[in-house]
Amino acid sequence: MTLEEVAKYLKLKPQTIYTWAQDGKIPAAKLGKEWRFRKSVIDKWFNTHMDDKFSSFLEP
Repeated sequence: MTLEEVAKYLKLKPQTIYTWAQDGKIPAAKLGKEWRFRKSVIDKWFNTHMDDKFSSFLEP
């Protein structure tokens, strides 16, 4: 996925995704001048962050 596709998918601004990618906060690969993302990895990353944030609501 492109940076713009990930931003649309996560309903965030492209600049946010760009900053996160540069800071290593979201899993991404830079190919030349372009950032690329694998949807399956983004889904796993998102679920991990959701699980961490809402772990108190999940059953043990």
